[in-house]
Amino acid sequence: MFIGRKLELATLSRAYQAAESAFIPIYGRRRIGKTELILQFLEKKLGVYLVGKLIPEPLQIREFLNVAADTLQEPILKGYVATDWGDALDAVVSKWPTNKKCIIVLDEFQWVAGASPGLPSILQEKWDRVWKKRGDVILILCGSFVGFMEREVLGRKSPLFGRRTAQIHLKPFNYLEAAQFFPNYSTVDKAQAYFICGGVPMYLRHFSTKASIQGNIVKNIMADGAPLQTEGDFLLREELSDVEHYYAVLLAIANGHHSNRDIADASGLDPRALNYFYQQLIELGYIRKQYPLTGAKPVARNVRYQISDPFLRFWFRFVYPNTSYIRLASPEVAFANRIKPHLDSYFGHCFELLCREALGHLYLLEGVTSHFDIGEYWDKHVQIDVVGFRADGWTDLCECKWGRVHSRKAVEDELETKVTKYPNPRNATIGRRIFCRSKPKARPKPSSLDYGWCDLNDLYGAED
Repeated sequence: MFIGRKLELATLSRAYQAAESAFIPIYGRRRIGKTELILQFLEKKLGVYLVGKLIPEPLQIREFLNVAADTLQEPILKGYVATDWGDALDAVVSKWPTNKKCIIVLDEFQWVAGASPGLPSILQEKWDRVWKKRGDVILILCGSFVGFMEREVLGRKSPLFGRRTAQIHLKPFNYLEAAQFFPNYSTVDKAQAYFICGGVPMYLRHFSTKASIQGNIVKNIMADGAPLQTEGDFLLREELSDVEHYYAVLLAIANGHHSNRDIADASGLDPRALNYFYQQLIELGYIRKQYPLTGAKPVARNVRYQISDPFLRFWFRFVYPNTSYIRLASPEVAFANRIKPHLDSYFGHCFELLCREALGHLYLLEGVTSHFDIGEYWDKHVQIDVVGFRADGWTDLCECKWGRVHSRKAVEDELETKVTKYPNPRNATIGRRIFCRSKPKARPKPSSLDYGWCDLNDLYGAED
């Protein structure tokens, strides 16, 4: 069953139904569902779909012609000897049925272009001189290296700059969309599955509602030959060289080291060399920079680095460092001894990230129309889990509690102490929200302050 991506499919459908040609770059990190989106769009349509490979240009061109020959039922293309990509593209387009849209998809475009550096210029020439005027061509360039696509396809220095008619930056599902994979899970299990799989369709599909969260971790991530056992290794080796340095950086961050100095100390790498590794991982969509959110201009010395991909965060926190023990013991024993004792604390941090995401959703439900930024705040005196900074002069400060809440007043007092330590340079109105796994059963006592309590049922839209 194909889940979600309604807006993206609508974009592609509009291009197909329009009377003009279309050039649509599609990009996003690996496993995010780019290929599934394209194949869903191509269903019952005529399109030549090529997956780029790490092979020389002549072999890429030959495969393109062979795929086109089968798709168009034009055997002559299999024997056609193309001089270059321009010649091959002309040959295929010339054989296209006149009553059908001509759809050409080059997937893993970073590898196609890597073997053929002149290909972007050839595509620019075809678009400018022929395809745009024809009105019946749809060119889709798809890539998983976000930085490459933004530079070499969308960037100002690219020959293709300014020619796209639409673009799709495919991102992970949000927590509500991810929950659609588990209609029979409780809200707690939906959240825990999201803490591990994030919004990546491939990972979500491997988790079965017929097994517990623990069972899914053991079966799909830890067991020998499990589908996700070596996923972290695959993601890094697929796009990067000298992966041992990236392993060191991600392992340091996964174990709670977030400043440049701490990451350097934990990884053993020169702090002056780390920026290169950060940039590569950011371009792949695996890590992100965080600054304390106050509305002031970010200060470089305050930056923290976070693993933005939940599965990589879990894999580097629990699987990679325990590889030898998992193989020595059974996966069940390894889970019981190395993961389970730390899992609730780990989920507590993941819950904070979910609440930051959920706050934006709540704003939309509450009719907030002003621009807003959502993040966190920290200094040497205080850590505030969630900050909602709104352009309408309102700032929400939020506390997150994954563990059981025994006293409403204790949590409210804790948040109030943090409110007094938050710098408020624009003198914004301060709102207070408390996110928890489940609300305390005791009725709240009257207070002069409005503490907005939300639990998982509220966040997932279920009835209390």
